[in-house]
Amino acid sequence: MMRLLLQILRNNSSLKSELNGGTKASALPKLFSRWLHAPTQPPSFGIAFDIDGVLLRGETSTGGSPQALRRLYYHSANSCSISALKVPYVFLTNGGGVPESERAKELSKQLGVDILPLQVIQGHTPFRELVKRYEDDLIVAVGKGEPGRVMSEYGFKNVLSIDDYASCFPNIDPLAQYKKWTKMQPTDREMALRTDPCSQRVQAVFIVSDPVDWSRDIQVLCDILRTGGLPGQEIAHQPPLFFANDDIAYQALFPAERLGMGAFRIALESIFNRIHTNNMEYTSYGKPNPFVFKNAENVLLQVLQSAYNNIQSSGEMQPFKRLYMIGDNPSVDINGAKQAGHPWVSILTRTGVFKGIGNHADYPADLVVNSVEEAVDYILRKEHTS
Repeated sequence: MMRLLLQILRNNSSLKSELNGGTKASALPKLFSRWLHAPTQPPSFGIAFDIDGVLLRGETSTGGSPQALRRLYYHSANSCSISALKVPYVFLTNGGGVPESERAKELSKQLGVDILPLQVIQGHTPFRELVKRYEDDLIVAVGKGEPGRVMSEYGFKNVLSIDDYASCFPNIDPLAQYKKWTKMQPTDREMALRTDPCSQRVQAVFIVSDPVDWSRDIQVLCDILRTGGLPGQEIAHQPPLFFANDDIAYQALFPAERLGMGAFRIALESIFNRIHTNNMEYTSYGKPNPFVFKNAENVLLQVLQSAYNNIQSSGEMQPFKRLYMIGDNPSVDINGAKQAGHPWVSILTRTGVFKGIGNHADYPADLVVNSVEEAVDYILRKEHTS
């Protein structure tokens, strides 16, 4: 009987990885139960979760998020891995500052499930689509975390963080002497990338994550943008400027919302437009742009394919009938889902930016709940998924 069970399981490649990974014989009945009760057709719905204010507050889970995520896996599975995934989901956040692979590891630890880098869509994730355009050009990456590393891992070959770039220009920051925090020294790899940055023209600037030193960054960016990428030189055409998102505010550990990248963009734009003849030109990514939701739909299909690999189905993966966006920010998460239209359904939680009693007046959601756990419970009941 055990040999027959083992042969059946090995013929199903979606479970083969668990067997090859050393699954114990005592666990085979549970794996067989999951395979036996798995649907012959993949689910027709998926879920996109915002992170800050929905799943996490700072580094701590909120709203029963670990329990909610575990409900998206088969109960009989040994672990919450991709092969045990019952409902496809992704994280759709405007945050960032670290590579998707690293964020996936962090989320896995914080939420208690195994998360693939594929499932993490950050505000700066679309920047990888611009590699061919700026692959060998000098670009400057701005923001907290490791913006230079993020862009390098996307494939940009000549990238400097604004910390390293500013350090090439003595006295570019007139307030540097008053700043007491210690700055990281450039690594050997970053030094090797330089070919006298002071004489190279910056071809593009990427605001990867929330800037840390607003005064210095606004000063240096105005220098770059006004001179066509050569600070201290004559006025020239502005190089392209890209923002990973345009969030005015977001929910962190402090009770009131904190200023986000959109607030920094307003400050930079206001100053630039006062000191320069032409208005600042920029491109902003992230929610609520509809293309972000279209991209999330494509990623969800990839997650579905990975989770339901070789499960019998007729033809190719069919488009989703419903996709649920669970967020806490009406102007970003809910507005974005509304702009994206079918098949998106918006669910607003009260655990982050939004704390109202009823629905939001300007960007009403399809459903308002108290927590992400309540949102997942609603989805699974609606989709008749236990």
